[in-house]
Amino acid sequence: MSIVSISDGVGSSLSKISLRDFAAQLHIDTISENDAEDYLTLLRSLEAVLTSIDNAPDYIAPDLLPQPTLEPRKFWKPAPEKNPFNAWSHQCDLQAVTPTSKKLSGRNVVTKDNISVGGLPTTLGAPHSLLHKAGGHPVAPIDAVVVSRILRAGGIIKGTSTCESFCASPLSFTGGSSSGSVVLVAAHCLASKGSDSSFGQTVELAIGTDQAGSVRIPASYNGIYGLKPTFGLVPYTGAVSMSPMIDHLGPMAAELEDIAALLEVMAGYDGYDPRMTPEAPLAHQVKPYLESLLHARQSMKSTPNPGHKLRVGLLKQSFHIHGVAIDVRDIVHQTATRYFEAVGASVVEVSIPMHQQGPAIWTAATRPSMSSYLCQGNPSGHLSFLSPHAQMKWPPSQETYDTLTSNDPAVVNIMLSEKLAKNSTKAGLEAKAHRLVFALRAAYDSAFEGVDILVTPCAPTVAMPHPDPEGPGGKKASVLDRIGVAVGLTSNTCPFNVTGHPALNVPCGFSAAKGHPDVPLPVGMQIVASRWADEQLLEAAALFELGREIFQCTEGMTANERL
Repeated sequence: MSIVSISDGVGSSLSKISLRDFAAQLHIDTISENDAEDYLTLLRSLEAVLTSIDNAPDYIAPDLLPQPTLEPRKFWKPAPEKNPFNAWSHQCDLQAVTPTSKKLSGRNVVTKDNISVGGLPTTLGAPHSLLHKAGGHPVAPIDAVVVSRILRAGGIIKGTSTCESFCASPLSFTGGSSSGSVVLVAAHCLASKGSDSSFGQTVELAIGTDQAGSVRIPASYNGIYGLKPTFGLVPYTGAVSMSPMIDHLGPMAAELEDIAALLEVMAGYDGYDPRMTPEAPLAHQVKPYLESLLHARQSMKSTPNPGHKLRVGLLKQSFHIHGVAIDVRDIVHQTATRYFEAVGASVVEVSIPMHQQGPAIWTAATRPSMSSYLCQGNPSGHLSFLSPHAQMKWPPSQETYDTLTSNDPAVVNIMLSEKLAKNSTKAGLEAKAHRLVFALRAAYDSAFEGVDILVTPCAPTVAMPHPDPEGPGGKKASVLDRIGVAVGLTSNTCPFNVTGHPALNVPCGFSAAKGHPDVPLPVGMQIVASRWADEQLLEAAALFELGREIFQCTEGMTANERL
């Protein structure tokens, strides 16, 4: 390491007291006067360099600037009566001046409110007092890469959707992870069937982010498809990071064809995102996911037992992991077996004992440094382009604590967890957890030598009521009262965020919440494929749909009649 220059110390706020305080935090008690003088000079030199960078003009890469649109970029907050689910954060109506393709022509899309849409505020689901902007939420100076690609494909960006405070919980009681996105799609489905006309504006397609299950879990609760693609297939540039090794952007829609079309548009190397590896395709070499799905659909219609080549593995440990409700376990197990077998697929049970350790590996591999990315806006050490506008005020304050504890205590837990990891745990533990990620990936990859897809329950339950803000006995709800409802919620989804395997929520049935036996609520099945085999998930889900049709048509027949 070289020192670029030596500062004369003029204007520096650092003193020997500062130096000794830094040393004490490193458990260094004794520094000689001469050494202290020299180290202080070196620190002041670094301070001068950092100050020069802080004072330098910032840079926005030209190809990340907002795409030209037909109308000037403007936004508005919908009135409460036009936003009955509080799913919209801000609305707009953005269409590219000159789309380069028609893959999404005329389709309405919403993006989660941690994804930059140029000219619109980025709220992160948090009060603006916690962000670096006086008097309001910061406005995005860029379009996220996926936003640009959607616009260039003819899609219409209709706005941003409400999300959980700093996206730090998979549930929706403070805003909702990717729940705003998924609710707008689910409401569109109901409205198109004439179920209700009071939903306000809805959309056909949505984009969410998924670090532990935040695309798949809301999709499971709402009965639509939600895909977490292979890690590194879709660029994350322009979205706020929680932890680079688990950040995913994914499409949500009611139809598989829409998932395929969105994935095809969003995928491909962008030159900015260090999450993308040499395995990631260039943008012009992305697989034709929609064409492949349509071809597979057509072939299914004319082929007896169209799924005879598909090998389905029911992941044994996933059905018995803590928190999975009996009704969800049985519905997923039974429908997967019946519907895949109805199209001629083989269905077997697969045991991967390490799957049970997956949630702990996910936690240990990410939580120790998560605050650095999510709260402090730091890069990972690899060259990356982070938008300058959306960042929590740092260092935090008592106001930060009070606001977050009343709004979303999961963020405070993330900040405290990093302090614990840095001060009270063994050095190298996070690195060991990363090594165990490779072991977990190898365990799944080994299973894929015998099967094509793995099946697990997605969300462990059907949707549940929001926690009572008053808490038990009329007292204010405690931190554990509010965080507790999410414990174990992502146990079957988060392992695939660290290993990078693509995973898709597939609606597979209905059950009822406790105390509401007359209200059918969706149950989600998760299917997982080998990395970079995202098209296999789409085709397997199409076979599942066909198997459901076949099974339901023959359900009333005798065994001989079915043969």
